[in-house]
Amino acid sequence: MSECGCAQTSGKMLCYDEAVAQLLAAAKPLSGTETLPIGQALGRILALPVASAINVPAWDNSAMDGYAVRAEDLSGPGVRLPISQRIPAGRAGEPLQPGTAARIFTGAPVPAGADTVVIQEVCEQAEGFVTLKEPPKPGANVRKAGEDIKAGQIILQPGTKLAPQHLGLAASAGIAEIQVHRRLRVALFASGDELVMPGDPLGPGQIYNSNQFTATGLLQALGCEVISLGIVEDSLEATCDALAWGAAEADLVVASGGVSVGEEDHVKPAVEKLGSLDLWKIAIRPGKPVAFGHIGQTPFIGTPGNPVSLFVTFLLFARPFILKMQGATNLLPTPLTLEADFDWPKPDKRREYARGRLAVGDDGKARVSLFPSRSSGVLSSAAWANGLAVIQENQTLKRGDPVQFLSFGELLS
Repeated sequence: MSECGCAQTSGKMLCYDEAVAQLLAAAKPLSGTETLPIGQALGRILALPVASAINVPAWDNSAMDGYAVRAEDLSGPGVRLPISQRIPAGRAGEPLQPGTAARIFTGAPVPAGADTVVIQEVCEQAEGFVTLKEPPKPGANVRKAGEDIKAGQIILQPGTKLAPQHLGLAASAGIAEIQVHRRLRVALFASGDELVMPGDPLGPGQIYNSNQFTATGLLQALGCEVISLGIVEDSLEATCDALAWGAAEADLVVASGGVSVGEEDHVKPAVEKLGSLDLWKIAIRPGKPVAFGHIGQTPFIGTPGNPVSLFVTFLLFARPFILKMQGATNLLPTPLTLEADFDWPKPDKRREYARGRLAVGDDGKARVSLFPSRSSGVLSSAAWANGLAVIQENQTLKRGDPVQFLSFGELLS
């Protein structure tokens, strides 16, 4: 991400770079770990380094089906050797007698004395002999002991968010259990008298509470334990009660709505009454009002109530904050630089995170197009998109210009 060069002064908005830096500086990793079987550790954050006690592979083994030989026995094409033994995977053979070949299969231990495997496709077998039509290079098709992992080697570092390949790597070293950070407990509520839960009838002026389900899904995708406080009415007393209860029960409180300055927006004054508000206005679009502070010692993040603003600001600010609290080390997304399939003729003082879709054209080029509407109330744009196009402050773009793109594939994991 580029530096915006802004500094916070009274009454001025923070830019993205300084806002996220301020959030991350305040994020304190959780204490407490648990030990899990590796089959239950998917998506968790590794707490301690993982070292292998063994070499992987543990012994030289064949990378192909073929014949194990001694390279010094191969003088050229057409060499004919007697087959002295057969070694399937899972069995160890006898030391290879000089001047012979061992029939061997993928993954089987290479017998002592052999140093090369000739693939079966260049061999002819008949009457207990094998003829090598092509001489291999010495050492060909042999996977050496410790080629993947050496005994004592650190194979997984603390802070790693465990993906399937990490679990497979641990299993390959014989590791059955792994120590991870405990789950982050997050108290969540949506603010607004207009909100109704799906399945209930809508009254005049009411809308369905999509934010609870968007935010819950985002939190669960990060491995959090969600404590739902439901819908909180638009009053200072109710907002204070929800914040106090959430702060007592959870490691983090997240709220949507009520963070602006209207008469019915009570989150900001409630946070200031119960604790401290450390961050509020950010120079981005969508989602200018993003609240961050503390209720006692418990951190609080408040997002706008518009559904797209909630979605975008969670990804930009709540996600890295939560990852750091969980002990992760890879916190911020890596932007891709792609070709814009749109024009952006009017510069904006705020950085825009536009809902974008990356697609590969018939010419093989990856381009980013934008959803037609910039409205922060059009949640269908987030479902249409597969990432966010980042349009910098005061930037104009023409079709074909390079543009940064943040993929949901990374942001939603």
